[in-house]
Order: sequence, then C-alpha cells, then structure tokens
Amino acid sequence: MKISVVGAGYVGLSNAILLAKNNDVKLFDIDNEKINLLKNKKSPIKDTLIEKYLSKKTLSLSFDNKLGALNKTEAVLIATPTNFDTKKNSFDTSSIEWILSKLREKKYSKLVIIRSTVPIGFTDRMQKKFSDLDISFFPEFLREGQALKDSLYPSRIICGSNTKKGRDFLKVLEKSSIKPKAKSQITSPSEAEAIKLFSNTFLAMRISFFNELDSFATSKNLSSKNIIEGVSSDSRIGNYYNNPSFGYGGYCLPKDTQQLEQNFGKIPQKLISGAIQSNALRKRFILNEILNKKVNKIGIYRLSMKAGSDNWREAAVLDIIKGLKKEAKQVMIFEPMIKTKTFMGFRIENDLAKFKKESKLIISNRIDKDIEDKADILFTRDIFEDN
Repeated sequence: MKISVVGAGYVGLSNAILLAKNNDVKLFDIDNEKINLLKNKKSPIKDTLIEKYLSKKTLSLSFDNKLGALNKTEAVLIATPTNFDTKKNSFDTSSIEWILSKLREKKYSKLVIIRSTVPIGFTDRMQKKFSDLDISFFPEFLREGQALKDSLYPSRIICGSNTKKGRDFLKVLEKSSIKPKAKSQITSPSEAEAIKLFSNTFLAMRISFFNELDSFATSKNLSSKNIIEGVSSDSRIGNYYNNPSFGYGGYCLPKDTQQLEQNFGKIPQKLISGAIQSNALRKRFILNEILNKKVNKIGIYRLSMKAGSDNWREAAVLDIIKGLKKEAKQVMIFEPMIKTKTFMGFRIENDLAKFKKESKLIISNRIDKDIEDKADILFTRDIFEDN
C-alpha cells in the first residue's frame, strides 16, 4: 500500500516507520532540518528505538518537505500538532484543515486518516466540509521517548470510521503491529475522539490524585511512600502511575484535559475541571515548599519531565521557575538541550560540576544518577525513581 504521512513529530515519525515495514511510505514535513536529518538516517526526536530502526532496519520509507503528487497514494495520514488555543478555548486544528484543503486542491479523493488529537466532533465536521475525501480518525496512545515501541506494541488500536476504506485501514495497522492479536475496536469518529480525550484525562486525574496524596502526607509529616504502597496494593487501584511529581505536563495531558472540559460545555461535571485545578494547586504547593527552605541560590536540574525525553513543553517545573522569578530568587538551569546562554531570564550552566558546586538547593522533577551525590541539597518528589 502506498501511504503518505504528513508531520514528522512523535506521532508521524513513529507511524511512518511502523507502516514502512510492510508498505511504501513517504513522510512529509515543512521543517527542512528534520527532513535532512531523516534523509541521513538520523532521528530529529529523542527515541532510542526510532534511532535504531532508522539506522539499521530495512524500511520502504522516503522523505520530502513538499506534499507532491498524490495520484498513486492510497492513504494520507495526518499527524500535525494541535496545540490548545487559550483564546479560542479549543485545539488549534488549522494545520489539519490546511492539509485537507491542499488535498482537495490536488483532487485527492481517497482515504485520509487523522491521528492528531482533535476536539470531539471534528472529524464529522471535516467530512461534511470536505465531502470528496474519505476521512477517519485513529487516535494514538504514545508516550514520549517510547513512541515507536508503543506503535509496535499498541495497548489498543481504535478505528473511528463510518466507511469501509477507513475500517480496512485497521487491518493495515494490525498487520504492522508486532504485538500478537493487539486489541482493536471500531467506533464512530466522534466516539474515537472521545476515547482519546477521556483516556488522557483519566491519566491526568490519576497523577493528580497521587500528587494530592503526597501533598497531604508531606504536610502531615507522614511517609508518602508507605501510604502509596499500601493504597496501590489493592489490585483494583494498581501499582502504576502513582509516582509523585511536580505536576502533569507534556504534549498531551494539559491540552487534552482542557479540550475535554470545553467539549462538556453545559453538561454537568466536576472531575475534569477538578484535575486541571488540582494540577495548578500542586505546582503552587511545590513552589511554597521550595520557598520555605529559605535558600537563594537554586539550581534547576533538567527541564524535561522524564528520563530519556527531550520535551519540556508544559512541564510543571516551568511554572515553578516563573514563581521563583517573581520571588527574585537566584536561579540557574542545567539543561544540555538548551544551547543559548539564558532561558526564561535565567542563566544556563551546562558544566555539571560547576552547577552542583554553585547550587545551594537543587530542584529536580525526577532523580538522576548524575545528582545522586547531592542528595543532601536535592528537592524532588520522585519517590520510586520510576521515570
């Protein structure tokens, strides 16, 4: 099958590699730097398995920065960013709509698969607007740094389609998966969109629950670890996604919870809004805990939220830094991914030895072996060291 994938981020690149094992795939992105890296078999994102597949696996995969002729393409998969627009209180779906317009201009009339996260009802609206296209929605459930692994071994494959062509594409994804008999489900596009948003909002709620547990235990001088282990021993609750942090962040959870809250409209709800409010309160609690230590020279160790990730978008520590700035604290940041001398008005110090020597308090969302020797001045809520 000839497939075009638009967008070379986590979702697009991992899907392109997944599908290129058995199909002829072309990956498009407007970012020339990304395309040039990919042409040299180098990954523009940090993902060990993606790097391995690009450099060592035989794939029928090519790259371009322009959406060329599509007369032989049997399916176009869209995986462009849909950030949350706070002014519109909705995802910014302009990149998807622009691509759909381009497909219509090119008189393309075959299958279009949307894998970007969208508001509930978006696919149906686009199908009415672009009636010459066959549009389906297949939500992705990928973790940062594990995108290809989660594509090869999917927790489930959800097909949101009202047409035979869309539902047939489910078989293409099932065949590309390494996981034997991966669970799959066929729904309407709007139901598939809801599955994506409710799944991520539940994870945000779970993170918020254990963060609030940690806030309570910390305030009462109790062991968060003991309480969490006891609570998580109940098989109905489970021993996962229970490691405290500064708050949830990243590509998906903040924007997906906000979008779902907006999709509810006037439908009564408290939990969805509560998760968003809880996350804001957690960051405020963490900031106050840091300020209570009465230390002025503070080092921020890494902005990325997880080990092995190069992403710090919507990271909770960014709000912590903003709070420290308001309090006129002396802050320096250790983040090798940043090549400039400053970030958010604070100095970048990527000499680790110098960073550790000058810091009187080191703030880290997740414990790392490089700062284990500074345990006496380390502030973290990472109890289980499960990144």
